[in-house]
Amino acid sequence: MTIAVTLGPVPIQPETVWRIALSHIPFFSEWVEADWSKAQEHIIWDIRFPRVLLGAIVGAGLSVVGVAIQALVRNSLADPYLLGASSGASVGATLVILFGAFSVFGQYALSFGAFVGALLSVIFVFFLSQVGGRISTVRLLLAGIAVSAILMAVTSMIIFAAPKEHAIRSVLFWIKGSLAGAKWDYLTIPALAVIAGTIVLLFQYRTLNVMLMGEETASTLGVNTDRFRKFLLVLTALLTGVIVAISGAIGFVGLMMPHIVRLIVGSDHRRVLPVSALLGAIFIIWADVLARLVFAPEEIPIGIITSLCGGPFFIWLMRRSSYSFGGGGR
Repeated sequence: MTIAVTLGPVPIQPETVWRIALSHIPFFSEWVEADWSKAQEHIIWDIRFPRVLLGAIVGAGLSVVGVAIQALVRNSLADPYLLGASSGASVGATLVILFGAFSVFGQYALSFGAFVGALLSVIFVFFLSQVGGRISTVRLLLAGIAVSAILMAVTSMIIFAAPKEHAIRSVLFWIKGSLAGAKWDYLTIPALAVIAGTIVLLFQYRTLNVMLMGEETASTLGVNTDRFRKFLLVLTALLTGVIVAISGAIGFVGLMMPHIVRLIVGSDHRRVLPVSALLGAIFIIWADVLARLVFAPEEIPIGIITSLCGGPFFIWLMRRSSYSFGGGGR
């Protein structure tokens, strides 16, 4: 994180980065001598620090959501986009940006719109996937893919019908993901949501482990699989909506990080969840550095970087002889 903050059009030494950071902390500010310029302080504290922290929050959140969804469907090819959560959040956020929907919520309108879109899309997928009152994993996967495609088409239609041409570019940039709008005021809600969601899932790590053994085994061990799946669907919709509202739609993070972590630490969610959050945070921070610097002074959407990494990873994962947990869900 320190190195990421130092990189940019104006290079700044790591020592200066932390001296500026400590100067804004009440107890430490008395011991730090301000020997930097106002411009350096503005660049570090107002622009780069919140951007890097937002990247860490987004990366950790998407990775944790990926862990939950992969356990939900028992398939390591699953990610937040699979259940239509990201596509639904994109529809809600696009309506807010272009048409001012949910303006009654003020600065939280974007987050609320994205969450509502994510939740409604996940609920729709959930109902489509039910067979005889129970969720079918295969139908869940197929319904998620179909609903995602429909919602992305709806987002495109909204963009073309938008009366504000000047806002269309920002929406298109946002759809591919960006941390450019990071501000300190925007960090609180996503940070609390990701921390709370991760803690809740950590408390449920035993149930997540049991879910990997299959629905019948989980039921035999006393897990109410239908209720737990509903719980995971709502939680993943909430986290995805909050994250997409602040960063746009960033793909493949929830697919790659959990799988890489399972190769390193095994399938025990007590280890998978925190390590996935850590690796996801690191990955997004450096993907954003590349997005800022590759075509500097121009900036590209971070989703392009993650897709360039995630696409080949997905193909490799798909071509492996086995890509599911416990031999099911292929």
